[in-house]
Amino acid sequence: MEPEVKQETTSSEFGAEKVTVKIEPEDPGVLETLTDEANAQWRQIGDKVSAFLADLPEYLGDFFGEYKRPIVTIGLILGAIIAVKLLLAILDAINDIPLLSSFFELVGMGYSAWFVYRYLLKASTRKELGEDFNALKEQILGNKLS
Repeated sequence: MEPEVKQETTSSEFGAEKVTVKIEPEDPGVLETLTDEANAQWRQIGDKVSAFLADLPEYLGDFFGEYKRPIVTIGLILGAIIAVKLLLAILDAINDIPLLSSFFELVGMGYSAWFVYRYLLKASTRKELGEDFNALKEQILGNKLS
């Protein structure tokens, strides 16, 4: 069921031809079916895609196994950047609340004054602070460093 094609040719005053093609199908609305050759090509493409998708987990596992350290490093760097940006956005939002930022400044000054009074005024409390710091350092780093 090939559609009937009518072709009209006209010439213009500049010597160029203008071609008009009119397609008039005999039975409008009927779709042509694919030939066996076209079906075979689509089947071949589908088989290749299916084979690739079946092997994709293995490819990804090999890739991650080979490049695990750089991927983890890049992920940690991106995570740290996102966390810092999020923290700054939250602090900026809190700082925009009128009385809350002043309250936090007051709390910070009060804690600083207490810390100076508690740990920095007397030699015995400075020694206690040094011992606490060394104990914390030892707990984090492990054995005593010589």
